Amino acid sequence: MSLQGILDAVTMMDRSVRLARRNVDTLFASILMPLLMMALFVYVFGGAINTGTEYINYVVPGILLLTTGYGAASTAMVVADDMTSGMIDRLRSLPIRSFAVLTGHVTGSVARNAASTAIVILASLAMGFRPAGSVVDWLATIGLLLLYVLALSWLAAGLGVIAKSVESASTLSFFMLFLPYLSSAFVRPETMPSWLRPISEHQPITPVIETVRSLLIGTPLGNNGWIALAWCCGLLLFSVTLATSLYRKRTSR
Repeated sequence: MSLQGILDAVTMMDRSVRLARRNVDTLFASILMPLLMMALFVYVFGGAINTGTEYINYVVPGILLLTTGYGAASTAMVVADDMTSGMIDRLRSLPIRSFAVLTGHVTGSVARNAASTAIVILASLAMGFRPAGSVVDWLATIGLLLLYVLALSWLAAGLGVIAKSVESASTLSFFMLFLPYLSSAFVRPETMPSWLRPISEHQPITPVIETVRSLLIGTPLGNNGWIALAWCCGLLLFSVTLATSLYRKRTSR
């Protein structure tokens, strides 16, 4: 990457972060919805769900991934807005590298997710979450969540590129919000119907949740750590390739 390319990327990163600060309602929603879901499951459903441990300790790792899903979904809508509002045409008239546009949006997504995740963790501690992980465990958790957020944000950026409107981008990114409900985020997979259990056990989000759960509250890790890394790295590679190729194809018209 050339020096000019790096400078272009930094410029678009700064733009994306400033847009995130101005778009308070999107940031608020990405924080409020996970908090409401956590309160709903802990205070309403938690007493009826047996996970072998305090339910809030069980559910917080899943809520953290749900939070990143809301943040990534907003990335798809922001990219779609740029693609359909004429902003991309304006940027194409400037000497800015094409990859810098998506890089800026992804960076903004990571910044939003970092803020919302920190708030969710603080709220969970106030609600009774008691992690037992060491400093190293927390650093490993942060690293894994960052990798997952990057992969999901690049995928969302690709969806935003192909969306014909902001509304359709929201629809395309719906699975990011829905998939955690089919994982081990809220209940143990063995309590699910026999036809649904394999989906829960072998989808990409479950090993990520189980790895975070192991790091923070000490549940058995097994092979989940390696599987989670493989899923995240594979999804990141696929998403970056998909998003950049779709962007080049659409902007070359």
